[in-house]
Amino acid sequence: MARILIADDNTQIIEVLYRYATKEGYEVYTATDGVDTLEEYQKRKYDLILLDVMMPGKDGFEICKQIRKQSMVPIIMITARGDDYDRIMGLDIGADDYIVKPFSPSEVMARIRAIFRRVNNLEMKQDNTANVGNLWVNLDKFQAYIGDEEIMLTKKEIEILWLLTSNIGRVFSRSQILDSVWGYDYFGDLRNVDTHIKRLRAKVEKYDCKGWKIVTVRGIGYRLEVVDTNE
Repeated sequence: MARILIADDNTQIIEVLYRYATKEGYEVYTATDGVDTLEEYQKRKYDLILLDVMMPGKDGFEICKQIRKQSMVPIIMITARGDDYDRIMGLDIGADDYIVKPFSPSEVMARIRAIFRRVNNLEMKQDNTANVGNLWVNLDKFQAYIGDEEIMLTKKEIEILWLLTSNIGRVFSRSQILDSVWGYDYFGDLRNVDTHIKRLRAKVEKYDCKGWKIVTVRGIGYRLEVVDTNE
């Protein structure tokens, strides 16, 4: 049975999501402020966290940052603000998804199921290491190296880079990347893919990338291709 932590200072939202999640068969725990959320997180191992952004004590962004220092547990952030800045900030610090209030509890459950499907599919893969040129990506450990240097990437950036590196030369549309990495296609925002690719490129281009590059295929999407190191 998957274990979920629901953290929100709105008790009505907690009650609704608790009812839906337990009906789905999940083991559910709750927290109503930032400090309580971190204490609950430390008590037991969770399979997924629903995390409100605006909570007393510590906000959701700070909690997400602290959890990401210890774990890659899937995190869905919930907020009453739909600004692009907040959405991008949440995704960039390591959140797996972002939901804006008001929302449908059924949609939240659908996103949870999608994340669990994606996690299960990744765990079924026998070899989660990909390499091209001087780039190595290990999906099991969520690590990426260019030469001997580890690149500090977010969880989503690692997953995108692994997808491209393990399928050298294949063009992935934005929808395909969204479906493969986020685990769903209907609810996804294609801008998430462009944002993550842009930030991923900015990080890897600080290093000496030998034998490979991330290429934009105009009107379609992205691919990772082998390049001549003598160019």
